[in-house]
Amino acid sequence: MSHGDPLANGKPYPARAGRLPRHLDEITPDWLSSLLRHRYPGIKVESFEVIQVRNGHTTKLRLALELNEAGRAVGIPRHVCLKSNWSEGFESGEICELEARFYQFMRDRPHTPMADSYFCDWDDDGGGRGVVVMEDLALAPGQFGHSTHHLGVDGVAKGLESLASLHAALWGSAELDAQRWLPVSMEHPIDCDQLLRNYNYMRLNLRKPEYHAFLPGWLYETPELFAQAFDELAAFELRQDSPRCLVHGDSHQGNSFLRDNGERVWLDWQLVRKGRPWRDIAYFMLGALTVEERRASAGELLRHYRETLIGLGADGVLDQDAAWDQLRRWPLYGMQAWLANVDEWGQDGRIMVERFFAAAEDFESIRLLTEGRKPQRAIRLGEGARQVLPHLRALLED
Repeated sequence: MSHGDPLANGKPYPARAGRLPRHLDEITPDWLSSLLRHRYPGIKVESFEVIQVRNGHTTKLRLALELNEAGRAVGIPRHVCLKSNWSEGFESGEICELEARFYQFMRDRPHTPMADSYFCDWDDDGGGRGVVVMEDLALAPGQFGHSTHHLGVDGVAKGLESLASLHAALWGSAELDAQRWLPVSMEHPIDCDQLLRNYNYMRLNLRKPEYHAFLPGWLYETPELFAQAFDELAAFELRQDSPRCLVHGDSHQGNSFLRDNGERVWLDWQLVRKGRPWRDIAYFMLGALTVEERRASAGELLRHYRETLIGLGADGVLDQDAAWDQLRRWPLYGMQAWLANVDEWGQDGRIMVERFFAAAEDFESIRLLTEGRKPQRAIRLGEGARQVLPHLRALLED
């Protein structure tokens, strides 16, 4: 199967009839066997044991498989993780299909910092359903990243090398541009309207005293300025004409796994995009460094990333000054993403919010994006925003 052919159009296995399951109780050994046979003829899942089910925006279903000889011969391990959406009552939109397409597209590319996958499929009917059968990293030697982990400057440098490998893989590639399923960074509504859509979740944190203690006054007095600046960030990105690359789109360290051999692989490719790399670089670096580390080392870390990217064969990389100019605007993405974080989702948001807002103040990001510009649209914060989950709504009541 050549790279790209079945991915820009249609499903990878057109012979599969019907839709992927919508409910967890539909995931049976017979169903999994019938699915995998489209890539592995003769395979049979004799039985499986459910090790863990984690439901959130998506479902991670960890299984221990009993495979027949044909299944063992093709190299599928006993322990796998199925990634899809079987979370009752939570509609994840297109992200599961997008993630499945990504793994299919990138599966056979060496030196790409991603987990091993064994099967990918999606419905291609507008419903956004997809499934990935991948390695169970919970049993792999290494550690899942978390927003509270302190990497230090050297650890962040290694993480930037990992992102450089990702960005170099399809740097300036016509093949990348041809993937019509892959959204353009900051053009898709999930990107450019993210602040407005998540504003009710931001309000949850804005009301907390521990956030009020460090957030700037303008955020409470003129919150529309935040939305205006975010609109300008999207417009700024879409004006760029430097080479595009594959962008993870959600590259905080909580979406990564550090193998024991020092390799950092990236997970949760639900916001994967084609765009410029500075979104990933700012999101990872500004969130992983302490404020003091960032003030002392951000410039050299950016230089290290650029030199690594160029060393991997990327042409037309922005020079240091131009790259720094990009970086100064991108705290906005982390500011809005982490201000809308709910800690029960698994990451500690406060420390991340503090780091991104401090970077924006030091970089003068709001001024850079809004000075001398009128708002691109009339902004009514809260209008059209997602409703918070029922058990959180009482926190918004006066």
